[in-house]
Amino acid sequence: MTHWLQTLRRAALSGTTASTLSLAALTVCGVRDCRSAFAPVNAVSHWIWARRALRQADGSLRYTLPGYAIHHAASVFWALFYEEGVAWLRPVRVAQHVGAGAAVAAIACFVDLRMTPERLTPGFERRLSNRSLAWVYLAFGAGLALPAVLKATRR
Repeated sequence: MTHWLQTLRRAALSGTTASTLSLAALTVCGVRDCRSAFAPVNAVSHWIWARRALRQADGSLRYTLPGYAIHHAASVFWALFYEEGVAWLRPVRVAQHVGAGAAVAAIACFVDLRMTPERLTPGFERRLSNRSLAWVYLAFGAGLALPAVLKATRR
């Protein structure tokens, strides 16, 4: 039980960092692709509000807040895989953290965009270009690794 609690604690940190960095990418890319920082985040709430959420461009409690909450929960979910993966590597080097973050981000991208039924996809793929999606998942992977990289560089 202790192992899973430690893993969950680390995943909460790495998932939150990944969520925050990918949120920044979503907003910047949203402004560039659809002239709205909120539209890609709102689109995630299509899990709750169906197609209406995909059309929302303005920030709102109804669409933006659930969109971010779902995005954050998914980030922590994927961070569990990242944390379990790096737990097998001992000692873990900075490059391995970065590689693991990139690998989990690539798997998440494939699962999110190719294997998931349309109703449960992230939604932001309908508001962003492929180039922007690459930036979002790159930021996500970097966010997964960032806490461990910062900790390693402080030593």
